[in-house]
Amino acid sequence: MSAQSDSLQSDALSQAQAQYEQFRARSLNLNIQRGQPADADFDLSNDLIAALGREDTTFDNIDLRNYPGGVQGLPSARALFAEYLDVKAENVVVWNNSSLELQGLVLSFALLHGMRSSTGGWVRLLDGQKPKMIVTLPGYDRHFLLLETLGFELITVDMQPDGPDVDAIARYAGRDASVKGVLFVPTYSNPGGETISLEKAQRLAGIKAAAPDFTIFADDAYRAHHLTEEGRHEPVNFVALCRDAGFPDRAFVFASTSKVTFAGAGLGFVASSEDNVKWLSKYLNAQSIGPNKLEQARHVKFLRGYPGGLEGLMREHARLIQPKFQVTQDVLAETLGTDGEYATWTTPRGGYFISLDTAAPVADRVVALAAQAGVSLTPAGATYPGGKDPGNRNIRIAPTRPPLAEVEEAMRVLAVCVRLATEEYRAAQG
Repeated sequence: MSAQSDSLQSDALSQAQAQYEQFRARSLNLNIQRGQPADADFDLSNDLIAALGREDTTFDNIDLRNYPGGVQGLPSARALFAEYLDVKAENVVVWNNSSLELQGLVLSFALLHGMRSSTGGWVRLLDGQKPKMIVTLPGYDRHFLLLETLGFELITVDMQPDGPDVDAIARYAGRDASVKGVLFVPTYSNPGGETISLEKAQRLAGIKAAAPDFTIFADDAYRAHHLTEEGRHEPVNFVALCRDAGFPDRAFVFASTSKVTFAGAGLGFVASSEDNVKWLSKYLNAQSIGPNKLEQARHVKFLRGYPGGLEGLMREHARLIQPKFQVTQDVLAETLGTDGEYATWTTPRGGYFISLDTAAPVADRVVALAAQAGVSLTPAGATYPGGKDPGNRNIRIAPTRPPLAEVEEAMRVLAVCVRLATEEYRAAQG
């Protein structure tokens, strides 16, 4: 390194240190760690609380106060979320608050009993060998936790700009019958915001797998979470694609109202073939009399009555959330530049997250510096199984919860931490 470049590097480090100390002296308390709605988003659905009156004890000719009603959900709730998922009501089961719970139930039933095309439970069939599940990187930490807790071995493939690396999925699934499926977010993925293309989705639906019960578990949590009307990504219909590919039972598509109405008091639902709905209902019926019918009726009445329906509500969410994504993009570009010297990041058209990769392997140092300056970030490595990012570069940004001004300030702190950590690393490398 020349004396001139050495001096420039020293100046950049000194400048970053000075800016960082200015932020740290302010005793900030900002949190962009988890992808939660803001209070203003929740306020859009406050009428949900009183959507049912004392007279609304009967809904769909079913007494909401009593046991009967079935495990598949209220007919009107199944119809509403069938519209949302672009399927028929017969293809949908509406359950309780969390789609992650439904994913866990479906996977647990598969481990114990196998899918419809299985000859037995996945655990028993493999005779002590762990069943394998393909996941995308970077990906959703709760998917990793769920699968690892249930005893799956994780196989990782890259998330590309147009969806998962389907070539890699085909290779793994085609040669190993213990590879039982793939679990990923198909629309505005977590954390990068990528959406699978129709061409890739068609290929995935028709993959020739060694396991006859290879299954697509699509966590379509953000299928209606567009940031703008222009250039919005359209979700694919895996139920129809798998049927057309000759594998009608291959797909389970999960979603919920967690980021539509209330995160802590919503509905989870799943779409699949009619035969898979019967398969799932058999096991749900063994452990439950049925889901919360009052909550389902409330959601149907509220969402059917909202101006513009569910889509109208999502446009209001976009109005609140889009400026936070825009200010994140603006501050990062302004403070880190767009040439990749310090970092690169995604520019999603929807969803809840932005994925940032540092140019140097300093993600853990960035998170630590930010914490010392009063900004809580998602832990480094959280987007990789076991919390271990081998490149130490990825950081998930969640701008939805704080007010707009706090998002901007947190981004400025993050940018300074990226610059400081990078310059420290470069100085240490000589």
